[in-house]
This record gives sequence, structure tokens and C-alpha cells, in this order.
Amino acid sequence: MFLTITTTGSADRPATDLGFLLHKHPDKVQQFSTSHGTAHVLYPEADAQRCTAALLLEVDPIALVRRSRGKGRGGAPDSALVQYVNDRPYAASSLLAVALSSVFASAMKGQCTARPELVTQAMPLRIEVPVLPARGGAALVRKLFEPLGWAVRAEPLPLDETFPEWGDSCYVRLVLEGECRLAEALRHLYVLLPVLDDAKHYWVAPDEVDKLLRAGEGWLEDHPEQRVIVGRYLARRSSLTRRAMERLELERLAESDDVAAEELDNAVDEEADTEEKPVPLAVQRREAILTVLRSAKAARVLDLGCGPGQLVGALLKEGQFTEIVGVDVSMRALHEARRRLRLDRVPERQSERVRLLQGSLAYTDSRLKGYDAAVLSEVVEHVDLPRLPALEYAVFGSARPRNVVVTTPNVEYNVRWESLPAGRVRHADHRFEWTREEFRRWAREVAARHGYEVSFAPVGPDDPEVGPPTQLAHFRMADEGSSHRGGGSRREDSNRREGSIGGGSRESCGSREEGSGEGRGAGEGGGASTSGKEVAV
Repeated sequence: MFLTITTTGSADRPATDLGFLLHKHPDKVQQFSTSHGTAHVLYPEADAQRCTAALLLEVDPIALVRRSRGKGRGGAPDSALVQYVNDRPYAASSLLAVALSSVFASAMKGQCTARPELVTQAMPLRIEVPVLPARGGAALVRKLFEPLGWAVRAEPLPLDETFPEWGDSCYVRLVLEGECRLAEALRHLYVLLPVLDDAKHYWVAPDEVDKLLRAGEGWLEDHPEQRVIVGRYLARRSSLTRRAMERLELERLAESDDVAAEELDNAVDEEADTEEKPVPLAVQRREAILTVLRSAKAARVLDLGCGPGQLVGALLKEGQFTEIVGVDVSMRALHEARRRLRLDRVPERQSERVRLLQGSLAYTDSRLKGYDAAVLSEVVEHVDLPRLPALEYAVFGSARPRNVVVTTPNVEYNVRWESLPAGRVRHADHRFEWTREEFRRWAREVAARHGYEVSFAPVGPDDPEVGPPTQLAHFRMADEGSSHRGGGSRREDSNRREGSIGGGSRESCGSREEGSGEGRGAGEGGGASTSGKEVAV
């Protein structure tokens, strides 16, 4: 991957001033480590009349595969060979743009301590990129660079010179000529190289909006292809694109009115905006579960019936949880969880904390033993009652985590859902929904059979007549010295504990939320989805 920047000069204004601006000495060959290889800076020619600086980026294909883990440009999931045969080491892309911003960081910012007067001076420049992916062809290249004052030559490269009948490839040889400040030229390249490639080698996070606006300051606000540039640079993420376009419009209006953007963007007094917005029950369930897990000091957590991974994602945000395992019988749900969690894009240390496993809760599984906690959030009601003992033994009898958190709907609360017809359950796949007494009786019996203690807590508004919309049980493994299947004595211990914290009062676990794969039921934000609760038993 190669790029050259050439300028011309005279005895009064030598071309070698380019070295001052780039902060790279023309007599030296320098190299810099990047996340995907090594960047070399050298000067093929350097005298008063003509000076050329070259940036050569050697991409490490092994690092590229390891960091991309088979996804994104150079590692599409539908092709196994593309990890080994791709254009990333040769074609200018976001890899080169990132190298530019790293190696020439001071030059891009317009900083030059040794010769500060050079920063504001326009200079004749010729920029060459031998191989540039141009998704949109040479016409798009001209549309992007010509409004910025560049004379553009974009020559399409043939697919194979030996077989001209095959036609041209999607690559061009780019030559830009013009007179401008070096910092502006570098910022043009930093933004437009990945735009033309229409791909990025890293996950586009919200801070990319700030990077785009910083690099586009002074030229992006009025560019005729602004929408194309913003959309492609932000990987067509609609929320980020919309945010960037709003800020660009604000900057344009502020400039036309000769005021600061902050003075225009003051229609809402955030301190005066005190209106409380209702928290969705799903969010309350998730927070309730997290509160229990935090208080239990759990580090290794199972999300059983994880569905598309909402709880896994919440656990991943907290450093306390060092190992998170999501289990679901549905491969479709697991694929969706992997997509939502963006495990192919997050840092390796982060992704190594998560495993997604296919498994049925009707069978014992040695992979699930030895964990601090397991969560069954909105899962048990998807299991036929005659098969519930199999799930019970797989979790409490075989896996035996030290803590188990179970949430399930409270059927008594259904009368409060205006959109739910009388006698209907909240979700089409629910095989049953328990009253508070039925849930507590089941939980106490499970605790007695398997050597756990159990306490209960409401999730959501606790109606004085019908109770909360969701009920939560927290099972804690009893002392190791206690009998494992203690029959009557264990049942008495469990009942005594419930009497001390349950009944009319509630344990202070806070308001809580779902495990991860729960489909939204009636009154919880709209239509129902069963993709996350395909519990095959």
C-alpha cells in the first residue's frame, strides 16, 4: 500500500520544506508500528526544486485476520478464502487513512514548531495513489475531489492486462494536483480514501462522528457530495449519519450568521427539562438481575436462554463479570446475539470474556458446571409444565451454580395491560403464567430439593392489589455442610427465610429486567417475538 506527496520549490522557497511540515527528515528512512503492520516514510527525491515523501504501509496479513476475526472487509463471513486472498495489503483503504493520521498526526493538525509560518502557506502538491478502490468508479472520484480544488486524474485499472477483454476493475490509479495547505490535503485523504473504498477495517463507533467533523472542518459543510461522504464514512449507520448531518447543518447556519454553533443550539434548557420518561419493563428486569448479580459478587455468569443477547451485552459492560456464557437452543438466536454484540469488532480482551453456546436446558451439560451464577430470565414459562422438572434438574441438580436468578411474568398483573384480552397470556409461546403464590411454591420446592435458599423481589411497579408485572426469585446455594436433598428440614429453612423477607414485604433488590432473549409481551412495548425463547425440551 503506497502513497506519495510531491511538491516543487525554488532557492527562496525550497521544496524540502515539506520535511518540516511532515516532521520527517528527508535524509532518513523511518518506520512506525501500526495495529495491522508497519508504516515506512522515505524520500525518493529531496532537493530545493522537487521533494517527494512516500508512505509505504506493509500490512501484516496475520494481524489483519486475527483482529478482524473473519469479518468485515478482507474477511467476509460468506467466504473462507477471503481471509487469505484479498486486496487489503495493496489497495489504499481505511488502513492507509489510519496510518496517515498516526504517522503524520502533527501535519494533519497543522502544527510545525520549527517553521510555524509554513503551516498557513498553500503549496503546489501532487499526490499519487497507485491502487485505490473506487466503489462508484472514476466519476465518483472526480465528484469527491474536484470540488476541493484538485485537478483529478483517475485511471481505471484493468482486471488483467493479459486479458483486456475482461474489462476494468473497481480500482483506479489516482493523481491529484493542486495548490493548498498540506494539512488540508491530508485531511481530504483521511476522509475520502475510506469513503471511496466504502468500507472500514474497524468497528464504526459513535466517536467516528467527531473524527469526521474534525477532519472535515472547513470543507465538508459545503461539499456537494456531503451526504455520500458522511454515509459511507460512517458505514451507513443511520443514527450516526443523522447526528453528523445535523451538526454539519448547524455549523453551516452558524457560519452564515457569524455566531458560534453553541449559541444557535440552545433551544432546549437541559436543566429545566425534568419530565420523567417511563422505563420499559424489559430495562427494569435487566437492571434487577444486574443488581442481584452485583450483590452476589458473581464473576462467572451463565445466561440460560440468552436469545439475542441483551443481558449478555449488559454484563459485558461491567468489569465485575469476567466470564459470560450465553446458552440457547436456537442457532438463529445465537447468530443474532453475535451480530448485536459485535464480537468481531470489539477489542480482543473484551470478546474473550464471552462465549455463546448452543444447548438445551432439558439436558445436563458439563460445560455449565462451576459458575458463580446462572440467569433464567423469562424462560421457565416457555417450557411445558410436565417438562419443567428436566430443566430444574439440569440447572439446580447438575450445573449447580452458587446463585440462580429466575424471573417470570406475574399472571395476576395481566388485568392491568389494557391491550391484553382477558384470559390471554402475554406471549404466544408462553405455556403457562404463574400467580405469585404458584411461583413461590415452585421456587420453595426447588430450593428444598436441591439445597438452596430462596428469596423474592418485585420487578416493576408493585400494585397493591395484583402485585408487580414481573416476579424475581434469587436462589443461593446453602452452606456446604447442609444436607443437599434435605427434604423437610431444607423446606423448613427455605420457608423460614421467605417468611423473613417475603410475604407482604419485599427484599430490596431494586427494580429489574430481563435475561436477554425475552420477546416483548403485551404492554411491554409492542409485538411479541419468540426468537430468543426457543426452549426445546
